[in-house]
Amino acid sequence: MNLLAIDTSTELGSIAIWRDGDLLTRRCPPGIAHSETLLPLISATLREAGLRFADLDGLAFAAGPGSFTGLRVACGVAQGLAFAHQLPLVPVGTLDAMALASGGEQVIVLLDARMGEVYHGRFSAAIPLAPVIVCSPTVLPVPDSTGWLACGNGLIAYPVLRQRLSTCVQQWQPELIPDAGAVARLAAPRLACGESVDAAAAVPVYVRNKVALTVGERLANGGRA
Repeated sequence: MNLLAIDTSTELGSIAIWRDGDLLTRRCPPGIAHSETLLPLISATLREAGLRFADLDGLAFAAGPGSFTGLRVACGVAQGLAFAHQLPLVPVGTLDAMALASGGEQVIVLLDARMGEVYHGRFSAAIPLAPVIVCSPTVLPVPDSTGWLACGNGLIAYPVLRQRLSTCVQQWQPELIPDAGAVARLAAPRLACGESVDAAAAVPVYVRNKVALTVGERLANGGRA
């Protein structure tokens, strides 16, 4: 089975091609909008893999949460390619893919949501234990058990998270970022089982509705107008 996966949920976007269990992953060029680089990167990587769109069995994309603009880019490109080539589409949760990539059994994923908040999810064997939420790091719910692995750049953006989770977390992976390879690894078995959506029904998962702070909110937090 051949599958193309896309992840632009952060500024460090990537794509991956799954070929019967083998992965070819490539990163989007830094400092350039994903909307400008994604399609050329996909075409170049398919050529590198010796594949055409006609050889693909499906598409997958990181549906969110993450950067609002990045999620829209990934969803839009995936939809367009699915329509054009009549391919099934598999949305994958960004935090679900991060939990899988961590290699942990009991995983807390913490992705910087900006605006003083963090996207938070808990997973057991990459299966969600509860819906993903967005919250202030100071009120993040803390598990009452030990032996957890915590990952994601939320740990770097908000040092208070290490303090709050110090009693329950055994391993830390602050450097872990969303990656299309993990999206492909989650999507491949789902695609094989027929778990896909119609391209027209694919939507980003924002988790929160607010895109940015108002001028008054930035000033109140010590920022600039």
